[in-house]
Amino acid sequence: MATTMTPREHIEDIRKTKFSIGEKLNPLTEDLHQAVKNLSGELYAKDVHFFMELVQNAEDNEYSEGVDPSLEFLITSRDITATGAPATLLVFNNEKGFSSKNIDSICSVGRSTKKGNRKRGYIGEKGIGFKSVFLITAQPYIFSNGYQIRFSEDPCSHCNVGYIVPEWVEQNPTLSDIKKIYGSATALPTTTLILPLKPDKVEPVKKQLSIIHPEVLLFLSKIKRLCVREDKEDPRQNTVSAIEIASETDHASRKNIDAQSYTLHLSAEENEGNGECSYYMWKQKFPVRQEFRVERRMEVDEWVITLAFPIGERLRRARNSSPGVYAFLPTEMVTNFPFIIQADFLLASSRETILLDNKWNQGILECVPTAFAHAFNSLVKTVEDAPASSLAPMFRFLPVQGSSYKELNAVRESIKAKMVEEDIIPVEPEMEQKFFHKPREVGRLMPAFWSILRKARVQGVSWIKLSSHGRSVLSYSFDSEEYDPILSFLGVEPVNDDWYVKCIQGTSNLVDGVSEDVYLELLLFIAENWGSKFGHTNMKNIPLIKYADYGNESLCSISEIQKGECRVCVSSKYSRVSWLIDCNREFNSVTRLLFMPKATQEAIWTCSGKDTLKKWLADQAKVGSVDVNQYAVDLLQNSLNERKLVIAYVHFLYHSVDNDFISSREVDSLCGIMPLVDGYGNIIRSRKGVIVPAKGSKWAGLTDSNLWRKEGFVELGEHYMDSGYFAGKYTPENKLLEFLITHAAALDVPYISAPSDGISSVSAPLTKHNAFLLLDWICQLNYKRVCIPQKFLACIKEGSWLKVTLNGSPGYRPPSQSFLLNSSWGNTLQNGSVSVDIPLIDTSFYGESISAYKEELKTIGVMFEYSEACDFIGKHFMSLAASSSLTRGNVHSILRFIRFLRDKLLPPADFISAIKKGNWLKTSLGYRSPVGSVLSAKEWNVASKISNIPFIDQDFYGDEICNFRTELELLGVVISFNRSYQLIIDNLKSPSSITSWTPQVVILMLNCMALSESSDKLVNALKGAKCLKTSVGYKCPGECLLFNHEWGCILQVVNGLPVIDHEFYGSNIFRYINVLKKIGVVVDFNEAAKVFARYFRHHASSASITKENVASLLLCYRELKGTPYKFPADLRSCIGEVKWLRSRFGDFRCPRECILFSPEWESISPITLLPFIDDSDSYYGKSIHEYRKELKSLGVVVEYKEGVKFVASGLYLPRDASRIFPVNSLALLECIRVFQEKGYAFLDNSDFMKKVSQPWIKTHAGYRSPKESLLFDSKFGLYLKRTDGPFIDEEFYGTKIASYKKELSALGVIVEAEKGCPLIASHLDVHYEIEAFVRLYNYLSAFKWEPDTDADRWIWVPKGEWVRPDDCVIYDKDGLFGLQLTVLEKHYEQKLLFFFSSAFRVKSHPSVDDYLKVWKVWESSGSALSHADCCKFWSYILKHWNSKTAKTVTDALVKVPVSSGSEGILLCNKSDVFIADDLQLKYLFEQSSPESIFVWYPQPSLPSIPRSKLLDIYRKIGVRTISESVQKEEASLADDVEVVSLPREKLIKKALFRLILGFLAAPPMEMEAEKRLEAVQFLVNVTVVVTAEPISVSYSLPLSSGKVLNVRGSRKIRFDRENSKIFTQKMDKSGGQKSIIEFATFFSEAISESVLWESTDHIDSLSELIKMASLLDFNEEAVDFLMKSKNLQTFMEDEEFLKTV
Repeated sequence: MATTMTPREHIEDIRKTKFSIGEKLNPLTEDLHQAVKNLSGELYAKDVHFFMELVQNAEDNEYSEGVDPSLEFLITSRDITATGAPATLLVFNNEKGFSSKNIDSICSVGRSTKKGNRKRGYIGEKGIGFKSVFLITAQPYIFSNGYQIRFSEDPCSHCNVGYIVPEWVEQNPTLSDIKKIYGSATALPTTTLILPLKPDKVEPVKKQLSIIHPEVLLFLSKIKRLCVREDKEDPRQNTVSAIEIASETDHASRKNIDAQSYTLHLSAEENEGNGECSYYMWKQKFPVRQEFRVERRMEVDEWVITLAFPIGERLRRARNSSPGVYAFLPTEMVTNFPFIIQADFLLASSRETILLDNKWNQGILECVPTAFAHAFNSLVKTVEDAPASSLAPMFRFLPVQGSSYKELNAVRESIKAKMVEEDIIPVEPEMEQKFFHKPREVGRLMPAFWSILRKARVQGVSWIKLSSHGRSVLSYSFDSEEYDPILSFLGVEPVNDDWYVKCIQGTSNLVDGVSEDVYLELLLFIAENWGSKFGHTNMKNIPLIKYADYGNESLCSISEIQKGECRVCVSSKYSRVSWLIDCNREFNSVTRLLFMPKATQEAIWTCSGKDTLKKWLADQAKVGSVDVNQYAVDLLQNSLNERKLVIAYVHFLYHSVDNDFISSREVDSLCGIMPLVDGYGNIIRSRKGVIVPAKGSKWAGLTDSNLWRKEGFVELGEHYMDSGYFAGKYTPENKLLEFLITHAAALDVPYISAPSDGISSVSAPLTKHNAFLLLDWICQLNYKRVCIPQKFLACIKEGSWLKVTLNGSPGYRPPSQSFLLNSSWGNTLQNGSVSVDIPLIDTSFYGESISAYKEELKTIGVMFEYSEACDFIGKHFMSLAASSSLTRGNVHSILRFIRFLRDKLLPPADFISAIKKGNWLKTSLGYRSPVGSVLSAKEWNVASKISNIPFIDQDFYGDEICNFRTELELLGVVISFNRSYQLIIDNLKSPSSITSWTPQVVILMLNCMALSESSDKLVNALKGAKCLKTSVGYKCPGECLLFNHEWGCILQVVNGLPVIDHEFYGSNIFRYINVLKKIGVVVDFNEAAKVFARYFRHHASSASITKENVASLLLCYRELKGTPYKFPADLRSCIGEVKWLRSRFGDFRCPRECILFSPEWESISPITLLPFIDDSDSYYGKSIHEYRKELKSLGVVVEYKEGVKFVASGLYLPRDASRIFPVNSLALLECIRVFQEKGYAFLDNSDFMKKVSQPWIKTHAGYRSPKESLLFDSKFGLYLKRTDGPFIDEEFYGTKIASYKKELSALGVIVEAEKGCPLIASHLDVHYEIEAFVRLYNYLSAFKWEPDTDADRWIWVPKGEWVRPDDCVIYDKDGLFGLQLTVLEKHYEQKLLFFFSSAFRVKSHPSVDDYLKVWKVWESSGSALSHADCCKFWSYILKHWNSKTAKTVTDALVKVPVSSGSEGILLCNKSDVFIADDLQLKYLFEQSSPESIFVWYPQPSLPSIPRSKLLDIYRKIGVRTISESVQKEEASLADDVEVVSLPREKLIKKALFRLILGFLAAPPMEMEAEKRLEAVQFLVNVTVVVTAEPISVSYSLPLSSGKVLNVRGSRKIRFDRENSKIFTQKMDKSGGQKSIIEFATFFSEAISESVLWESTDHIDSLSELIKMASLLDFNEEAVDFLMKSKNLQTFMEDEEFLKTV
C-alpha cells in the first residue's frame, strides 16, 4: 500500500484488494466470514471478556513522551450511531493512535502486529482482541488518527464477509458528537471506540464495568489511570458504579539476583467511597530453560516473574474473591494464595485460566518458589530496626491453604520446602540485634508459660537466657493462636518437655524471686501439664516447693518429698493454718512435717485454679493436705518418748476440740490410740482401756485391788488433774481428766468392763448396797452387749452371796440354784410329781426393787419360768433312763403325768421336750425314741413288705399301752398309717430283698415318692431295679416310656420301643407321671422324641424304614402339628439328616436331598436329572402327595423355587440343541431367576457355567451360546429389527423370554443396548439392504460406537460397496466433490451424519442456519414431517444449543411440531401449541379436542433428544405450558344436590396439622410460629360436606385465532376457603387403589392450595407430602417417620396448638 494514501483511501483499498468488493467474488470469502464468526463467538466463555481485551490493547499501545497513559470507559443512553441501540459504550485511550499497519491487522484474523514482540512488552498476541467486541455490539466504530470506520457482524452485501470488512463513517457519529459526550472542556483522546450495545448486552456490560477490580492495573507497566463513568443528565439515575483507579510506584533493586522490589500504591475513587492499598512487589528474572521452550515464545530468553504482596486489606469491588494469577491482566483463577503471581503465562482462549498442562507455564511455575523465597527474605529481614511484632504479619503471605489446582499445590509444597530451610523465624530474647533461625530450630511455648514469663519479667526476672536451653524460642509476638496455621505449615513445633525443666531451673529467681501469685501460676502450669508433659521429665528433681523452716523459707524438690527426705504439707482448711504452724513449733523436736509458708497457703486458697493445684500437690508432688486430725495422727506416729510431750499432746487435743478445729468423733479416735501416763509415771502406749485413778473411784470400794491391770487397762496418774499452758493457751485444773473421761473412756464401776478374773468378795454374802451395785454393773454389761468373761460370770453365778428362802427358812445360795417363781403353779407341779425343794430369792430382804433386775438375775443364773421347772422334772426322769432303771411302770407314770398336765390345762410341751428325744421306748427294733416309733395296725401290712417298721413292743407294755394313744402321739409315736410315707422310705428294705413287684407294691412306692418331701432313697432304689412291666418285658425305669394319649402316636411309628404296660398297672399309673419321670421313666414329649429319634436313626441306618413307617410318621407329624407337641428341633434335625426317603433313582436320601414332584417340574425335568421322591404305585404311590405340607416342613423340597438349587448340579443339556424346546429353556431361566433371588452363587459353579456356555439359545442367526446372543428390547427397538443381529428368537420362545432379561445377562447374553455394539458391528457384513444399515448405524451412533481397528473402518453405501472414511464427506452443498468422495448425506438420514463424523472421523457437517432454513421450508410446505426428519432437526438443535443459538432459533421458528397421532408430525404456530406439564389437563384436551395442541417429542425418548431438554428449549423459544395457559373455573354444587355433613376430624386429622406445621417451619419456608398457626387455623373450624355427585371443574384455552377450547373435568375434593367448607365426593370403594390415589391427590392439592395461597411456589412440595400421608391414612407413627425422613419437626408452640385440635 502506498504511504501517500489518506485514511479513507486506505480503507477503500482494503475493501477492493482484500475483499474483492467491486471485483469478481472470491469463493473463499464465505469460509473467511465463517472462520471469523466462529473464532469471535467461541473464543470466550463469557460476554464480558471484551473488557480485558480492550485493556490489553491499551497496554500494548504506544504513547507519546510526557503522557500519562489512561483508559476511559463511558456509557451513555444517547443513540449517537443512529443504530437504535439502547445504550452505547465509548472507550477513550490517549495513545499515539492507529497506524495503517494496525488497520491492516484489525481487518484480518490472527495477524496481530504484536506477534514476536514479547520482548518489547506487548502482552497481546491472538489477533482477535478487538474482535471480541462483537460479543456486545453488532457494529463497532473506530475513530483514530483520521480513521473513521465501522465493522459489522452481518456479512457484507458486496462480499458476503462480516466482522473484518471496514466501512467509512461520515456521520452518526461525528467527532463533535463524541466530544460533546466526552466533555468539551477537555481535549478528546487520540483513539475512541464507539460500541452501540446489543439490547441483551446492556446490563451485562454495565455489571462488568461496575465490578472492575482495582487491581487490574497492578501489573500494567503503561496504564496508570483507568476510569469508568456513565453519562446521564441526572447523575442520580446512573446505574453504573463509577470508579477511577490510579497507581504509583517506589522502586528498589536487588542486582545480585537480578531482581527488583518496589512498593506500588493503588487508589480507587468511586461512588461508595475511596480506597487505597499498597503492594510489596517483587520482580525477578529467570533464564528460560531449553526443556520449557515453546514455539509461541521462541524469541523470549528470560521469564520475568512478579509477586505482589498486599499490605493491609486488598481492594475489593463487587466480588467475593480476588484473582491470584495474572498474565499482565487478571485471569479468573482463584489460587487461595495470599499473594498474586504475575508472569507471561500462556492463556486458554477464554483468557479465564492459564494452560496448566503447557510446559512453558510449568517452567514459570517452577521458578515461583525461588522468587517467593527471595521476596519473603527481603520482606522479613530488610528493615533492621523493625520490632519483631511487625514481622509476624508478614508470615501471612505464606501459602498455608491448599489450592484447587494440583499444579499450584506443587508450587505451594515447593515454597514450603524452601521456607523450612531459610533462617526466617524471629526468636527471643528480642534485643537491638534481631536473630532469625530455621523453623525446625525454633520452638513454641505454651500460652500459659508465656503469661508466667511476662509477669516474671515485670518483677525483675531476666529473659536473657530464654533461648539457651537447647532450642531457640519463637518470638512472643509471633507465638499466638492466630499464627497456628502458618507455624504448622512451616513445621515450627512446640519445645519439648525437658526445655521447660531447663528453663525453670536455669532462669534465676523464676521460683523464689516472684510474687506468690506468679509462683502459684507456675505451679498450676506444671500441675495442668504434669500427666502429659512433665511427669516423665527431670521436673521432679528441681527445687520447686516452698516450706517454712523455723521462720525462714526454703525450697525442696518433688523427688525429695516423694523419697520421704522431707514431708511438706498444707492445711486442708484455711482457718487452721496458723494453729497448725504454732502447734508444729511445740512439737518441733519430734515432728517430721514441714508446712508451706503461711503466705503461700493463703494464696493457694484464693487461687482460681486451687482445685487443680491442690490435687497436683497431693497426687504428684506428694505435698500433704492435712487437717488438725491428720496432724494429730502424724504426731502419734512419731515417738512421744517424754512424759511432758505425752501430757502436751492431751493439751493439744483439748484445745483443738474446744476451738472446733477437730470433731469429737475424731478426738475419740485419737484418744483411743494416744499414749498415756499411768499412776506410776510410766508412758503406756498400748492398752485395752482406761480407768480413773483409785482416789475417789467406785471400783476401789467394790474390790480390794485393780483387777484390770493385767488385762491392759491403764490407771491414770494424777498429772491429768493439773493445769498448764500449750501453744499460748491455758488449761484449767481437772479439765484434762474430764476431757479423758469424755473422749478417752476413762471408766469406773458400773461402766467399766468386767475383769477376766473372779471377784473374791462374792464368795461370801454381799451387802444390799454392793449387791445392787453388782447388778447395776451386770446391767451395764448387758446394755453394751459385751461378752462377760466366763470366770467373772461363773464366780458370780456360783458364789453364795444371794439371800434366799427354803420352805420359809432364810439362807444364802448361788444364783444358779435360785428361783424367782410364781407360786400359783409351783404347788401344782409338786402335786403332780415328786416333792422338790425350790430356793426362792428373799424379796423381803431386797425389797420389790429386786424385780426390776429380772434380766440381770437371769444373766447370773436365777431361774424364773414354768418351763425351767418342767425341764428340771424331765431331767430327773431321764437320769433314771440313763441308769437303765426306767421300768415299765415309770413309762406308764410318764404317760399319766402328761395326761395330768393336760387335765390341769397346763401345757405339757416343755416336759415332753425334755424327754421325747431319749431312747427309752422299747420297739421291735430295740429301744428307740418315741419319735418315729409306730403303734402297729393292719393298714401297715403292704408297707411292711418293703420297709422295716419300728413297732412298739406291745407284749412288753401290755394292751394298756393302747389307752395312751393321745399321749404317745404327743411324744412323736406314729399312731396311724396316714401320710407316713417318709417313715416307709427311711426304713426301706434293699431292692434285692423285695421278692414281688406287684402292682400294689409299685403303686405304694410311687405314692410314697409322690407324697414325701425326701424320696431320694426310694428313687435310687427303683432306678436300678427292673421293676416296671413294658411292652417288651420288665425294664429299669430309665429304659421305659410312658404312653401319652396326646402324643403317643410317635411311639407307634416303629416297633421295639419299651412302653410301660398301663393295662397291667391300671389307669392309676398315669397319676404318677412326675414320680415316674423322677425315677427315669420318659414321660415328656421332648424326651420321648429323643428316644424315638435314636430308634428312628437306627432303623434308617439299616434301610428298614418301610413305606408303612413313613406313612405312620407323616400322619403322626400331621396330628401333632399345631399342638404343644409338635416335633422338637432335635427330632426334626434327626429326621432331616438321616436317609429314609426313597427317590426315583432307587436310593434312600434325607429329606433336604429330595424333591416332591409337581407339574411345575415338567418343563425342566427333560434337561435335568433330579432326585424326585419315588411316588410310583410300587412304592409310596400317589398318596405320598397328601403329605405335601408335612414333607415340606421336614425339609423335602415341595416348592419349585426351593428346588431349583438341584438344577445347577443336575443340568443335562442335549448335544442337539433342537431337542431343547422353548418350555425347557424358559424353565431353565426361571431356575436362574430363583438362583439370583436366593443369592445362590451359580456363576461360581464352573461345571454349570460350562454346560450353559454351549450353543443352545435359538437366535435369528441360528443357535448360539449366551455370550454370542442379544436380547431384543424397546431400547434396541428404537433402532433395530430383531433380524438385524443375533437376537434371541422371540417367535420361538414367546414374549415371556423378555421377562428373563436379568437372568440372560447373568449367563452372558447382552441385554443392554449400549453394550451390544461390538456384537452388532461384527454382523454388519451379512446385510445388504439400506434400511438395515440405517438401523444399524443409527443404533451404533446412539451408543457412540467406534471401530477398534482399521479393518473395521469401512462404511457401507447403497451402491453395494464398502468405502473408506477418508473417501467420504458428510455433505456437498454445491456438488463439487461428487466424483472424488462419497457424499453420505445422499444415502443416510441426517442424524447418522454426526456418527460418521465422530466414529469414522468423516469430515464436515451443516450449520445451525442451514438447519433453520430447512425448518423454514418445512413450515411453509404445510406438509407433515417424518419422525426421522424431526428427530434430526431437534437432535442437532439440542446439540448446538447455547445463548447465541437460543436467540437465533427463537427468532427463526414460527411453528413447532405437535403430536398429531398420525404417521407424520404437523407444524403449528407456537402460540397455539402447548407443553403438557399437567397430564390431567392433557388427557382432558386430548379427549375432547380433535386438534393437536401439544408439542411433539420422541417416544420413547432418544438419547440424542432427552425429553426434558427438548421441553426446556420449547419454553425458551416461546412455547407456553398448558397449566399457565388455561383458565380454570370451579363449578359450585347445584341446590338440589344432597349433601351430608361429616365430622371435621374424620377428614382433617391431627397428623395432618402436625405435617403442615413441620413443613411451614422448615426451609425454605421457615415461617414464624405465629404465622404458621395462623396459616392452619382455618382448618380447625372447617366444615366437611360429603356429596354423592361429582364435583366438576371447567377449563378454557384461548387460541391465537380467537377460538376457545373448552373442557370439563371432575375432582374428588373442592375447598371453599371463603365459606370454610370442604366439599368431597363420597368415596367409591369399588374403584380400588385408583380411587384411593385420586382422592389423596385431589385432597392434598386442595389443602396445599388453601394453606399456601400466598406462597404458591411451594404448593407442589407440600401437596406431595400430604398425598403420601393421606395414603397412610394419617397414621401418627407413619407420619412421624415421614417427617423425620424429610427433616421436618414441630416446635413447642406447635405442640401447644396441637393439644387444642
